[in-house]
Amino acid sequence: MSVSNDKSPVHGAPLPSVWVRRWLHGLPQGARVLDFACGTGRHAHLALAAGARVTAVDRDPRALDAVDAAAARIVSDLEADPWPFEPASFDAVICCNYLFRPRIDLLFGLVAPGGRVIYETFARGNERYGRPSSPAFLLRAGELLDASLRNGFDVVAYEHGLVSVPKAAIVQRVCAIRPPAAVEDCPLVG
Repeated sequence: MSVSNDKSPVHGAPLPSVWVRRWLHGLPQGARVLDFACGTGRHAHLALAAGARVTAVDRDPRALDAVDAAAARIVSDLEADPWPFEPASFDAVICCNYLFRPRIDLLFGLVAPGGRVIYETFARGNERYGRPSSPAFLLRAGELLDASLRNGFDVVAYEHGLVSVPKAAIVQRVCAIRPPAAVEDCPLVG
């Protein structure tokens, strides 16, 4: 079934991001996935369908009501409440259309060794196409790339530019992998 607009055939909800779909693919069954600032959970639903154990967090309890009950649902103001997660507790962290710079390093810190962050949001220049238009909500050139490298991640893919789907916008997106934990050299026995 093809869908020609940005709405899902189920309840008129937005479709999952093509970027997230691409980089979520290949996670092992039972992977721990966080849909951060999830809204109604379009990416939580995608991860659940792929066999992941999903946690969905958002500040809006009404939006979380739309998230599948199979996901752990957490109501939290991600900008003001105490940080609700332990470091390195997820195999993948998804964040779309959300930016709060003071906690971006904490977000990257949620990824376990060998795990990935999949991030996509609006960037400077988007003010020509609509909202958001405030610099507080628009990434600077290279900002996700810099955050990935600063936090010790290997960047698998990075893009910055104009997209036309679901609507014209300037976006920046990254998929970055936290390197696996180092294996200690074993002494030779002999």
